[in-house]
Amino acid sequence: MAQIAFILLCHKDPTAVIQQARRLTRAGDHMAIHYDASAPKADFEKISAALADLPNVVLAKKRVQCGWGEWSLVQATLNAVEAAVDAFPNATHFYMLSGDCMPIKSAEYVHRYLDDNDADFIETYDFFESDWIKTGIKKERLIYRHFFNERTSKTLFYGSMELQKRLGLTRSVPPDIQMMIGSQWWCLRRQTIEAILAFLHRRRDVLRFFRTTWIPDETFFQTLVSHLVPKTEIRSRSLTFLMFSDYGMPVTFYNDHYDLLLSQDYLFARKISPEAAKLKQRLGQLYAATGVSFQISNEGLKLYKFLTERGRIGQRFAARFWEKESTLGRERELMIVACKKWHVAKRLVDRLGAASNVPVVHYLFDEEATDLPDLGGIQKTLEKRTRHRRALIRMLFDYYDTDRLVICMDPDNLDLVRDFYSDRSLTRLLEIECVFTDEYLLGHARRVGLAGDQTPQETIDTLLPTIRNDVIHESDRLRDENFPEFYRIRQTAEPNQNAEPLASFFSIALDKSHQIAASEHLFSD
Repeated sequence: MAQIAFILLCHKDPTAVIQQARRLTRAGDHMAIHYDASAPKADFEKISAALADLPNVVLAKKRVQCGWGEWSLVQATLNAVEAAVDAFPNATHFYMLSGDCMPIKSAEYVHRYLDDNDADFIETYDFFESDWIKTGIKKERLIYRHFFNERTSKTLFYGSMELQKRLGLTRSVPPDIQMMIGSQWWCLRRQTIEAILAFLHRRRDVLRFFRTTWIPDETFFQTLVSHLVPKTEIRSRSLTFLMFSDYGMPVTFYNDHYDLLLSQDYLFARKISPEAAKLKQRLGQLYAATGVSFQISNEGLKLYKFLTERGRIGQRFAARFWEKESTLGRERELMIVACKKWHVAKRLVDRLGAASNVPVVHYLFDEEATDLPDLGGIQKTLEKRTRHRRALIRMLFDYYDTDRLVICMDPDNLDLVRDFYSDRSLTRLLEIECVFTDEYLLGHARRVGLAGDQTPQETIDTLLPTIRNDVIHESDRLRDENFPEFYRIRQTAEPNQNAEPLASFFSIALDKSHQIAASEHLFSD
């Protein structure tokens, strides 16, 4: 009978991790957990202590800080896989999961399914010939070396790639390897896992190649399985059910999706909402049940497409989140940096992004040209962004797969700040108080069309005090709102004075915030 070693990658909510480990090992299976090294140490210790009594749970001793699209995600997976191979010699299958996956069949059904299907389940499509990649770079993922994260260091990411392009520093895929691509959610047999580990020990060149590719979790296992396993023993599909919205974002499942999930021809589902407590409870009870029969209709994708294309608010299925789930999410943290000098705020958040894994987005409600991912069109104009502001921010949280996000705003966006503070998520506000010279204010007047090169000096002399008072008034309005979690740094303050509010606002160590506060030219015009 099949025995599963679940490979769980997670970075938050230690209580949910503990519950998931106990739930999935109750039927005699195993679990190896990699808990992100960037998560609080106390959370990792809580998981270790709570699961110490379970011999069929092991924690990866080598923990890495994971970033979306980076090799670190594959390395974390390999660390957990190696721990599972060593700890669980009786495991016949290795099943990749994330913290927001849940079983949608009973353990009895899952084991019987794997016993009846002697194969590896992993999506494998030809990297160059298929249209699996819908948007963004394609061959550039492989032929250039990637040392920076596109989501946290866009300038460095694209600058490095452009430099390699100009210098002709392209490289080839290892000649005996056919590059494949597919979903990172797989279930592999033990002999396949052992073959992969042995192959990596022999072929360090292949390992070195993948270490500097972009988004290797969509190519690494997919390519190696296809290289090492006969095609007849590979089912090019995932056993984890997931759907994508018409904006290209993973669909989140809620309490009213129970019947839909059970009828799908899959063993697990992703993503289950953290707030869907009733759904989690019912699926947990289902996994432990015996003698349950399942009617597989597999209509989920077609029904979802039917409902969403008509804009219908479903009763059997969850509505679009901007109709029903307009909140950003109770566990999420939105950090707003308000500054009239946009270049100062951009410098600050970019330095934060370079010092942490927190995604940063510049003036998305003020600057049309702000660099944003393709979110299905909602990001194209300032009007759309502002009208669907909560939907936009929620989609950015999903896109970056994060619970913390930093955005920049002009201080005159008081209504937007109020709206985000009224959400169930945690909202923080940092105001950057700058010194405004007459020269800077005159440049600002020209940028916004209040003055031009031919504007008489008398008009400028009248205009500058008005603009200065307007800037002061915007700052006063923010302060008069008495927002909680409101912090302020000043251009006229010393770095050690600014370090403390920065540390509190960003939830980072004081020495790191002092480095940011003391960074050169932070307030320069």
